[in-house]
Amino acid sequence: MRPRTVAVTGSTGFIGSAVVRRLAGCAHTGGEPVRVRALARGGAVEVPGDGAVERVRADVTDPASLHRALQGADAVVHAVSYVGSDAGRSWSVNLEGTIAVMAAAREAGVERIVHFSTAAVYGAGPHRGIDVDEVVAEPVSEASRSRLAAEGPALAAGALVLRPNLVVGAGDRWVGPAFAELTARVAPQWAGGTGLLSLVDVDDLARLAVAAVTVGTPVRGVHHAAHPVPVASGRLRQVLAAQGLAEPARGDADWEQCVALLERTQGRFGRRQLELLGRDHHYRSDLIWELLGVDPGPGPLERLVGRP
Repeated sequence: MRPRTVAVTGSTGFIGSAVVRRLAGCAHTGGEPVRVRALARGGAVEVPGDGAVERVRADVTDPASLHRALQGADAVVHAVSYVGSDAGRSWSVNLEGTIAVMAAAREAGVERIVHFSTAAVYGAGPHRGIDVDEVVAEPVSEASRSRLAAEGPALAAGALVLRPNLVVGAGDRWVGPAFAELTARVAPQWAGGTGLLSLVDVDDLARLAVAAVTVGTPVRGVHHAAHPVPVASGRLRQVLAAQGLAEPARGDADWEQCVALLERTQGRFGRRQLELLGRDHHYRSDLIWELLGVDPGPGPLERLVGRP
């Protein structure tokens, strides 16, 4: 049996590297053979195994490199995104880059595609248990606007589009650092710590993506990608504080008091990030696990507690 070849863009990133590791593990579990093609602009991610991962230089802003890199691939996991403040780069990487990836995949005759988007396309919120597109998407940054726009060419290519909200785990450079800074600047419990958040552990998210490109009938369309059970903001803060990654709450404050405290100081993160971590941003996420036949696992907090 010829091994299924799965190409992963963004293979050195937080999510992409987790997908590569999971795919590399699949190649040694006795199931359907899988070869992994890890695409990256520079050095490639370190992965376990004995040669099951092929490292290829490719850049989403260089369509010719993508056409070469995707030849012979059976599936693609597109995990490249730009989330910074440079508007031009947002559109060139997130939209134009996705268009280029999908064109190369189409030329190569790729059978399955997973494209990572974000629940940030919905905008400010709060959001309470909404299903896909139950509210109008109103992204508030160029990064999120360009990622919403990128869903179009991905869907046209037959992709499964995943919208995670907050992704945690080893290598996280956003949720943990934001909690560390914001809990130092806003010491009280944020409005009782009751805001419900959709979270997913990066390794569980990788399991979803791998199932989508290796198992069963292809699933397409847009789906939220979080653990089905939301997490209270205060509980997440407690778990992070126990690991030295956030400040424990001292007292309590209502939301406007929290915002006032935040505005007294300056830092990397602002009101938008405080709202994302402290107020309801909960998206119904059970369907994709059911469609792919994947057990969502014990939950992101349990993963965090159990991780060294």
